[in-house]
Amino acid sequence: MPGAHRITLAPEGLAFSCGAEENLLQALQRVGVAPALLAAIPVGCRGGGCGVCRIHVRAGQYRTGRMSRKHISEADEASGTVLACRVFPQSDLEVEVDLSAANPITRSPTIGKQQRG
Repeated sequence: MPGAHRITLAPEGLAFSCGAEENLLQALQRVGVAPALLAAIPVGCRGGGCGVCRIHVRAGQYRTGRMSRKHISEADEASGTVLACRVFPQSDLEVEVDLSAANPITRSPTIGKQQRG
């Protein structure tokens, strides 16, 4: 893929390519990297409004599209916490799933308890 960048998921080391005009979530879905990775970064609205695909960029340059400030504050964004559906790589990136967020689909302690019950 011309203009593609290497995206590496830390700490697993799984890698995939992503074009500069493709967001990370699109690239993950396109390449079908690994079921565990796709499950780690869930898909929500795909438009930056739900906050479901929250990640942290550890290294590399990128640009972002519009994201809901309800889910990603200016401080979050400045520290590299962004939404995978709104991140467009400008270089190779190292990213990790942001497990600190209470993700309404996969990271909520309440949902986990309901599924076990």
